[in-house]
Amino acid sequence: MKVERASERLLTPGEVASLFRVDPKTVTRWAASGRISSIRTPGGHRRFRESEVRALLSGEPAESSR
Repeated sequence: MKVERASERLLTPGEVASLFRVDPKTVTRWAASGRISSIRTPGGHRRFRESEVRALLSGEPAESSR
């Protein structure tokens, strides 16, 4: 099991959407289809690891697919 780094910044779907210039619902669909991994908050909201989002923006494969 992978341990989360305490310093890892988590992004909201809206923040990810603005980086990719897509609608937040698109980011949610990506997460549901496995294109990007997400973490669920205790309240059930999705959050995304900034490092993974930045890697996807730069064209690197997602960590979960390595």
